[in-house]
Amino acid sequence: MDIYKIQQEIDAIISSEKSLELKLQEICDTLEKQISYYDWVGFYFKNGDKEELKLAQYTGEETEHTIIPFGKGICGQVAVSNENFVVQDVSEQNNYISCGWQVKSEIVIPIFVDGENIGQIDIDSHTANTFTAKDEELLEYICKKISILF
Repeated sequence: MDIYKIQQEIDAIISSEKSLELKLQEICDTLEKQISYYDWVGFYFKNGDKEELKLAQYTGEETEHTIIPFGKGICGQVAVSNENFVVQDVSEQNNYISCGWQVKSEIVIPIFVDGENIGQIDIDSHTANTFTAKDEELLEYICKKISILF
């Protein structure tokens, strides 16, 4: 994975004249294409004043989890903890929401605007034990770039 090259692509997407929705979709598509073990890439955002997340743009298999209550699953836990959550083996998590039988690992990074957790990027992989510090670094970079769009 060439983080620098991907960061340049993300910077170009963020600085484009496209709508927020198109930028987010292009980020999903770019990550899924550029990183072989990113099998599902999506964004969840706080759903108004509700204590829940709502699915926004994504790439990969369709999911029935379009609304996730705070505290439920990996995404819901990140909405409460405000911290990165890397799960190398989803079968070891009691509070895991299965998005597909093939998912083996997941990484979720929150997006902050003015210190408030407004959403997150969620990556599922069909490979266990696949995420590294480089993935966290790249996704944190992307979330910081996305935060300027709000």
